Amino acid sequence: MKQSLYIVLSIVFVAQMFAGCQPAKDKPNVILIMVDDQGYGDIAAHGNEWIQTPHIDELHSKSTRLTDYHVSPTCAPTRAAIMTGHHNYRTGVFFTIKGRSLILEKETLMPQIFKDNGYNTAMFGKWHLGDNYPFRPQDKGFDEVLMHDGGGVGQTMDYWDNNYFDDMYKHNGELKQYEGYCTDVWFEHAKQYITEKKDEPFFCYLSTNAAHSPYWVADKYSDPYKDNENIPNAAFYGMIANIDENLGKLVDHLKAIDLMDNTILIFTADNGSAQGAKVEGHRLDGFVVKGNNDGMRGIKASMYEGGHRVPFFIHWKDGGINVGKDINQLTAHYDVLPTLIDLCGLELKKDLNFDGQSLVPLMNGDKTEFEDRVMFVNTQFSTDPVPWVRTALLHKNWRLVEGTELYDLSSDPEQRTNVADQYPDKVEAYKAAYDNWWKEISSTFEEKPFFIIGDKLENPMTLFCHDWHSEQFTPWHQKHIRAGLVNNGFWRIKVAEAGTYNLKLRRWPKELGLALNDPAPIRPALEGTSVTASKIGKALDIKKARIKVQDIEMTTDVQGDEEYIEFNVELKKGESHLQTWFTLGDDVEIGAYYVEVEK
Repeated sequence: MKQSLYIVLSIVFVAQMFAGCQPAKDKPNVILIMVDDQGYGDIAAHGNEWIQTPHIDELHSKSTRLTDYHVSPTCAPTRAAIMTGHHNYRTGVFFTIKGRSLILEKETLMPQIFKDNGYNTAMFGKWHLGDNYPFRPQDKGFDEVLMHDGGGVGQTMDYWDNNYFDDMYKHNGELKQYEGYCTDVWFEHAKQYITEKKDEPFFCYLSTNAAHSPYWVADKYSDPYKDNENIPNAAFYGMIANIDENLGKLVDHLKAIDLMDNTILIFTADNGSAQGAKVEGHRLDGFVVKGNNDGMRGIKASMYEGGHRVPFFIHWKDGGINVGKDINQLTAHYDVLPTLIDLCGLELKKDLNFDGQSLVPLMNGDKTEFEDRVMFVNTQFSTDPVPWVRTALLHKNWRLVEGTELYDLSSDPEQRTNVADQYPDKVEAYKAAYDNWWKEISSTFEEKPFFIIGDKLENPMTLFCHDWHSEQFTPWHQKHIRAGLVNNGFWRIKVAEAGTYNLKLRRWPKELGLALNDPAPIRPALEGTSVTASKIGKALDIKKARIKVQDIEMTTDVQGDEEYIEFNVELKKGESHLQTWFTLGDDVEIGAYYVEVEK
């Protein structure tokens, strides 16, 4: 009997050895917490004397901290880089709207790699890399998905009039109503998932929409921060207080089910602070005049330090990462995936040629490969990248902003004094480095993200004006739809199969059931919270509707009492642009904010 058992165990051991992996029960779990718009200075442990973040501070005290960690200055580009290990430019994600938050179909994402290595995968909260096939989280390797649509609750593609409390979210693609505050919902369902999967390795992406605007939270969280002249936005701090509370509950839960020690727990953010600091002149790039940004210039969306240096803590007791330790070398969002692959011993099916690199050598004290590192951070407000626009080059303590402004952070952390004239050779060397990088990475811009229509994985599909390709800012929030914002653009589509397609053009989302020329009712304020009432949705006088796709153009009259205008078109397989028009009574033209496409 003993000999038979020995043989069986030996076979199992040898099989695991040749599989190149450790036994599943020994693999570390991974929880990646990504908060929204919470900057480096929005944490008490980082010197903010007004905010209370005891649970974040506790994790900070027992983690390896990246003190010079940089992301993209806006959220979707950061999420693309973290998920792929590639610079966001390489992924097709340049901005947050205008069709530039859609991640390229060819990209292999973090959950796919974990899944290939025997992990179960889940995400809760904000995705913002595309809400239609083939960009959705379930298309990119997640087994379990609970999310809102768009870049935040209340944005264009989110369920109409969601207000952070008792909202409608998508669970594995199906709309359901959930009780409670959004951040509480994400954390509570993450804990339920973790409990269900505690006997197998899991990767959990817990991505909050807080503390993104609108700044809505229960008064009990924001009240402690009201009437303090040093705090720019009490509700913003209140949202962070709620995140902190949920982090504490999550850690307690992991301890209670004996998973804390073998779980890699990461806490980070997607860009600089949105409301923790007020800058002069209400400019993104200004100097801080109120609040705390750890002495940095600029806030969210700025190419200056305050726009892209954010917190990053990593804790894993069984891996020896459980003592407060600072790493001060330049690190970036695209380092996260290579680092997790290294820590978890994951295998890749193909060489993904990461722009980032594993930080495990740094964690072990080897700084050799990081001492002379050059990095580029940027965000674009245009539909296609332009060299140097809203871009910073980072090297040691030096920052070259937009190719013309040079700052030495060792003597000028607020970036107040441009010293480009004093160091012309350094500026030229940095510009040459940028030119080489741009030449290499710009070749990847040829591939475009396309919505794939007519595929069984999403048919019908609703397209949203948020994703129009346009030179103007597209209507990315429901308040823009309510106001009847005059704007238009096109969607890039790929027809999966030739055939007859039905297009329904809407002014209001399907769930409202309103006629084209109806006004939308007011969303009321919510007592006991900072949720404010909306304005009434503007009634339009739509007279005509028009579409253009492939070589087809069609126009029809509109009565105004219809819920939608529909067209049936014969489409060929392949890539195309789709654009729509509503002509108003004064001959002004706008696009249809919502278009439902069905083969």
